[in-house]
Amino acid sequence: MSSSYRWVIVAAGALMTCVALGAMFSLAIFQTPIATDTGWSHTGIASAMTLNFIVMGVGGFMWGALSDRFGPRPVVLIGALLLGLALVLASRAGSLMQFQLTYGVLVGISASAFFAPMIASTTEWFEENRGLAVSLVSAGMGVAPMTISPLARALISAYDWRTAMLVIGIGAWVLLIPAALLVRRAPSPASDTGTLEAAGGERPALGKIFRSPQFLVLGGTFFACCAAHSGPIFHMVSYATICGVAPMAAVSIYSVEGLAGLGGRLLYGSLADKFGVKPVLVAGLLVQAAALATYLAVSELGQFYALAVIFGSAYGGVMPLYAVLAREYFGPKVIGTVFGAATMLSSIGMAFGPLIGGWIFDTYQNYSWLFIGSALVGLGAAAIALAFPPLPRGKQAPALGAA
Repeated sequence: MSSSYRWVIVAAGALMTCVALGAMFSLAIFQTPIATDTGWSHTGIASAMTLNFIVMGVGGFMWGALSDRFGPRPVVLIGALLLGLALVLASRAGSLMQFQLTYGVLVGISASAFFAPMIASTTEWFEENRGLAVSLVSAGMGVAPMTISPLARALISAYDWRTAMLVIGIGAWVLLIPAALLVRRAPSPASDTGTLEAAGGERPALGKIFRSPQFLVLGGTFFACCAAHSGPIFHMVSYATICGVAPMAAVSIYSVEGLAGLGGRLLYGSLADKFGVKPVLVAGLLVQAAALATYLAVSELGQFYALAVIFGSAYGGVMPLYAVLAREYFGPKVIGTVFGAATMLSSIGMAFGPLIGGWIFDTYQNYSWLFIGSALVGLGAAAIALAFPPLPRGKQAPALGAA
């Protein structure tokens, strides 16, 4: 497990999550230009994001299971081919239904081919520094708003939304296909096991796993956490614009959140190393809920930036903690399947926010109820996380960012 090639796996995984998730979440940047150009409703466009998350959830479980069986390389290679195709087709959509099917379904199924399989692959390559490695792969999600979103905004300003989406689709092929070819299986599995693995390291039954308190709490917390922050993240640019912030400056708020998420992974990881993963996760969820409620009181760019640092570091900091807990509870043999299933639940949670936020805006012409509801769901996530069963002595999950 000392092979230096493991860091190539980390780099490839970070690039894949950045491009795939960045392309998917860039719909927040495309929303207003698409609506202005086509006359499609905000609810209709946002429903493509809802489809993204629903399909991504099912896909994450499917791709994770296939990765356990066949290895990560064929999975991420297929995902790379599909993602570019989906974006190219979406850029040519002539009706709202065509856009929803291409962007909502195809982008969702292709984007889900990267996160769970690459997280699972990374945990197999690392015995030491596993938390740091998982954090770095997950950091690709934090880099995405600082790269893909500004690129999308610049391309839209220079050309139009269709050209911008076409260019991003071609760029996805150029970056992801070579990265997918770099992915390899670990030379040997990690020696440690999860707390639910049978004696002798046998593969635990999936039925037992999915009925276990560990998975129920993991999935419930992940679901509520993502349901809380998905709507505000997706509609943040539109909300800031309504508050009087210039469009390009509004996009920069999105980027600040992403940058804060990178720092949050290191900060929350260091705190988890000192105090344990569970209390840090609960604290991060409470900070997220408080930040969501505070958005009701902001209206100026500086205030948006300050709150973006707090909100971004909170939701970015807690996200990798779920993968670490899944690895410690369930071991390496089924990590792709288990984390894929947990990701499926989180994606279902993510699906509610964009659609509900679009409906709230179309109905009330503001986002107040979105932030109120999201804050309450965030408090619910923290309450569920309090029920995490303790790890046995000596199996405390390692902190992200631990050296």
